[in-house]
Amino acid sequence: MEELIFTVEEFTGRVDVYLASVSDVSRSRIRSVADDFGVLVNGRAVKASHTVVPGDTIHLTVPAPRPLDLMPQDIPVEIVYEDGDIAVINKPQGLVVHPASGSESGTLVNALLYKLVSLSSINGVVRPGIVHRIDKNTSGLLAVAKTDAAHRKLAADIASKDTKRLYFALLDGNLKDDTGVIEAPIARSPSDRKKMAVVQGGRNAVTLYRVVERFGRYTFAEFELRTGRTHQIRVHARHINHPVTGDDVYGGSNAFKLKGQLLHAHKLILTHPTTGEKMTFEAPLPDYFEEVLKALRGEK
Repeated sequence: MEELIFTVEEFTGRVDVYLASVSDVSRSRIRSVADDFGVLVNGRAVKASHTVVPGDTIHLTVPAPRPLDLMPQDIPVEIVYEDGDIAVINKPQGLVVHPASGSESGTLVNALLYKLVSLSSINGVVRPGIVHRIDKNTSGLLAVAKTDAAHRKLAADIASKDTKRLYFALLDGNLKDDTGVIEAPIARSPSDRKKMAVVQGGRNAVTLYRVVERFGRYTFAEFELRTGRTHQIRVHARHINHPVTGDDVYGGSNAFKLKGQLLHAHKLILTHPTTGEKMTFEAPLPDYFEEVLKALRGEK
């Protein structure tokens, strides 16, 4: 069961619309929760149609997801590092991280259940070991917890920004500045519930960037996440009018006939949850990403 608390700031309207914009819970799910008295406004249970105003305090209680019968599967996944507490995985493009309704197999979790002896149980049976996620069509590094103690420590380090996550991306267009900070709140798109967007009143989101190489119509850049919102880099790149190349969800071009966005989690810096050792992991760019860069450089 997940309990979330929100204080309404600049919004007046239906409570289900508000909650869907500031959380990862769908509007239909919120309506179902409200019918079961799981939405409280100022301490009183309300229906999804209830109107909230600035200053209202909302408690949202979301029941645990339905347990899934997850099966270990021998799916090719590179384990960059593993010990008794953690593992670091280099996820390929096209692999979903965890199961969901209608997609209960063929995920990274299924692969981890096959390859690793133990996984933390903090996220329940649906997301065992998963401390942070990367999108299906984003490749690269993510940390996996093998014990509950390791999971709690890694999650705390991400929240406190002790853990650093750096990404390489190819962007459409020529960025004006060599370095910069994108700070814009993110929530579900009011016009398309399957997308995220920069939305006033959304959750705070901060992304740092620096230009690595310029190609005129494209820019090769490095991003550092300072927060961990859904689709954060992709949404922020679109917000500054330089979407990630190949990202058909957020307006990226696809002259190179890509299967997804050119976004790769290339470096992960973390503190080992047991030993306290500062550890740095790096994953080279996938071949398809390198081929695009070579073409832009005029290399064979």
